[in-house]
Amino acid sequence: MSYSHAEKLARSAAGPVPAACPLPVDPRLYDSPEMRAILGERDIGGLFRAVKATGVSYRTIAALVGMSQSEVSEIISGRRVHSYDVLVRIAEGLGIPRELMGLAYTDGPPRSGYGGDDGAAASEVDEAMQRRTFVTGAAGIVLSTWGAGYAGDRVPFPTDVPSVPTPLPTKLSASDVAALETLIARTRSFARAWGGQADTVRETVNRSMRLLTVPASESLRRRLKIALSEFHMVAGWCCFDSGADDAARYHYSRSMELARAADDAYSLAYTLRLASSLPGERGYPDDALTLLRLGQLALDTATNDARQGAFIAGWLRAEAGFEFSRMGRATEARREMAAARNGWESSDPDEIADVNATLAEIELNLGRLDAAESAAQTAVRGWKGHPDRRRSVLDDITFATIHVRAGEPDGLQLAHGAVTAVAHLRSQRARDRLTPLITTLESRPSSDHRELARMARKVASIRV
Repeated sequence: MSYSHAEKLARSAAGPVPAACPLPVDPRLYDSPEMRAILGERDIGGLFRAVKATGVSYRTIAALVGMSQSEVSEIISGRRVHSYDVLVRIAEGLGIPRELMGLAYTDGPPRSGYGGDDGAAASEVDEAMQRRTFVTGAAGIVLSTWGAGYAGDRVPFPTDVPSVPTPLPTKLSASDVAALETLIARTRSFARAWGGQADTVRETVNRSMRLLTVPASESLRRRLKIALSEFHMVAGWCCFDSGADDAARYHYSRSMELARAADDAYSLAYTLRLASSLPGERGYPDDALTLLRLGQLALDTATNDARQGAFIAGWLRAEAGFEFSRMGRATEARREMAAARNGWESSDPDEIADVNATLAEIELNLGRLDAAESAAQTAVRGWKGHPDRRRSVLDDITFATIHVRAGEPDGLQLAHGAVTAVAHLRSQRARDRLTPLITTLESRPSSDHRELARMARKVASIRV
């Protein structure tokens, strides 16, 4: 049995689709006068309700148009959609000719039908008009400013030129997946440097999901699913770092679904490790521990790469130790950290810095300042000059908190440096992590400490 592109996207990204859900949407749905009116007004809530009435679930609609179910629910409840890119994604996902929604590249009324010679002619006329408008606009900018004796009016550039999605390949190749993997690595590096980037990454990963509709060999399709799982994991991390918890959960869930579809326990466990930080930092360590245990359960079924399994298992134990330390359970925290180190020793300097950063936070939570200071100092040195500025700043906050709490002479200077560094990041999480430092500064008797605490609160209050 063969499936259309839309069916393959829904089946790969949203799990098995019940037989009662016909996919794709029958294009005859859009031929009635009532539907033409809904599409002409871009009433997306009405569109979703009409598609649902044909037997397509809201979950499947969300998968087809690259949205979460909560976003679909908000639109059905009355939220309007104005973004051109989102409207195009909806049209493509549900098989709607763009012109029926006024998304074609002409200024005239929407055309009926699905293309033909009239469409080609209109496209040629529109292309010529856009070229002339661009050249005239450029001339107006240059001549009105630097053209001697020019007395004409400057013609403005068009302000609403639609973006055009990159055409999909007819068949997926290894180079297509390699390009996606390179994009993911660069996106992760950029996000680590400055933090945040949720909107940009979300848009890119949703567009990348279109590759699931392209024919490919089984081995290449598995590699693609693993890459997309990683991309959703990065998107979830960026959303969490931006303070967008619902969006983070959505992308983490998509990452896990794709990892399961690719039978990749390692990707699934690593996503669970990152996802555990969300409930942990919101004050629900028990939920975080549950996610970490699920990650370990997934790893128990994977046996083909001992090094990778030990790496992820070590991190699951280390993160569990951190969650126990939040709860003040010192015995369990140290047990988990010892198990993490016994099962996995790394020679990678970044990994060593990360482990010591986690150990420093555990010891700080347990009130062992000497041990915390030693681990934090190793972490800070490991990240010095590293392009991952956001991680470096988080460790600077921990290091400063330890020194201020211990009454060290350089505590105020370290705290000022950490607060200043946070102000230059796009990370909401880094701002939230200033809270323990602020509390520690406010507990000190000097006016300088209290003044810096006020400055830190101001930085922490800025939404990015």
